[in-house]
Amino acid sequence: MPGISLAKLEADAPALVSLYKSAGVSLHKHGLGGVRAAVYLVVDYSGSMRRYFKNGSVQALADRVLGLSAHLDDDGRVPVVFFSTDIDAETEIEIGRHEGRIDKIAGSLGRMGLTNYHLAMDAVIDHYLASESYEAGTPALVVFQTDGGPTSRPAAEQYVCKAANLPMFWQFIGFGDPKSKLFDFLRKLDELPVPARRPVDNAGFFHAGSNPRKVQDSDLYDRLVSEFPLWLAAARAKGILA
Repeated sequence: MPGISLAKLEADAPALVSLYKSAGVSLHKHGLGGVRAAVYLVVDYSGSMRRYFKNGSVQALADRVLGLSAHLDDDGRVPVVFFSTDIDAETEIEIGRHEGRIDKIAGSLGRMGLTNYHLAMDAVIDHYLASESYEAGTPALVVFQTDGGPTSRPAAEQYVCKAANLPMFWQFIGFGDPKSKLFDFLRKLDELPVPARRPVDNAGFFHAGSNPRKVQDSDLYDRLVSEFPLWLAAARAKGILA
């Protein structure tokens, strides 16, 4: 059973119904029907992201993540971290109040800065470790959006390896030209050796292209969850997840 029923979603957030249905198809396709997970969204607020906020790409991703979360969790909320040089905001999006939420949050923030992955990862880890989900042994699926490489590559790599000992999977999603060398580091993160650098493969990466809104919902969900069941199995085998 999904965390939130279709009937409740139809009543509280009818604009998310089609996303919810598409997410359900992808979850069942990948053997994740009935699985529970705490879903997080991390949003890049660096200067180069300006156009993706203006054209609605970030809001569209947030809506899609809510549609996914409604299957995996039952509280109707997704914690969100906006990051650039520092942490710009730690907030949340809700099923009942999702429309225009990203614009509202972004409008309250200051100057767009650089791209420090590790600070955002640290904020998500702290939130998760203090949550009821962690206490209950529920894993976390973190959707981490960015349009380029981090300011500090060693710090980002260190945090991915550190987080591999926690029941958290990091799904990185790139906005921008797939051929750009800015994404070379994310490919490296995706391929960090196991077990030499980390006990399990706890990160995935895919491009959503220069116009992320054009990616079909079904394709996006398939990419978001395709590696999650592999991680679940590996994390259980290593005792990272009960």
